[in-house]
Amino acid sequence: MKLENIHIRDPFILLHEDTYYLYGSRGAEAWGACTGFDVYVSDDLIEWSNPIICFNPPEHFWSHLQYWAPEVHQYHDKFYMFASFKSPDRCRGTQILVSDSPLGPFLLHSDGPVTPKEWECLDGTLYIDRQGTPYIVFCHEWTQIKNGELCAARLSLNLKETIENPIVLFRASEPDWAPKNKVDFVTDGPFLYRTAENKLLMIWSSFDAFGYVEAIASSDNGEINGKWLHQKELLFSNDGGHGMIFHTKTGELMFVMHRPNHSPLERPVLIEIGETDGTLRAK
Repeated sequence: MKLENIHIRDPFILLHEDTYYLYGSRGAEAWGACTGFDVYVSDDLIEWSNPIICFNPPEHFWSHLQYWAPEVHQYHDKFYMFASFKSPDRCRGTQILVSDSPLGPFLLHSDGPVTPKEWECLDGTLYIDRQGTPYIVFCHEWTQIKNGELCAARLSLNLKETIENPIVLFRASEPDWAPKNKVDFVTDGPFLYRTAENKLLMIWSSFDAFGYVEAIASSDNGEINGKWLHQKELLFSNDGGHGMIFHTKTGELMFVMHRPNHSPLERPVLIEIGETDGTLRAK
């Protein structure tokens, strides 16, 4: 399969032992009842396998709606999936799953979502600080609080639970490019990236006056608890976002996102990027 034939949102690519693994929200199921997650496999980022089921919810799983934004991170000797789930009687939240292989099967690891139970949350991602401490960085959703927040909470070393209350890193209305005449401000898809000069960046998605965009923020102290400064220049501004960053086998820096942000047209899109003047730009 080619990327243009893969109907997913919120793409995430893991490179492990010279093989690329692509995960995402199933496009056909994204807005309703859901039955699991798939992974696609490639040697070259061009030709991809057919979908391989990597997560089936167990019997009596608490959620059957809107399985979103699966990310898979290698941590020590296991692979951990951070994914968001929803049910009619429980808030949306990010739960952590685990597997011995990037192919799955991924099994429940945390006891329900690790995001606050009374908050509507989504798009949790794993961040490891320079001391080896794990954090979940996630969105407190605009649907509950109008002005969406990017938050972080320290995780236990076994990634089973949060061990500190979340802190708010920033709010969606803060950047200069955020529309000034809106009531609702969206935060989507955070992903942390450390530059060669040890600068900590976060890419995340929202809406400017023209549509869905991929933005960049930077921490003033190089860590998660710094003051987050919003760059005026967007990484991508043409109806695409919820992306992440990875290095290819040969060292190129790549950005993957879904585009356009309209169902059922969304597809994974790859763009080569580079570090320039302390930020990221498409080549």
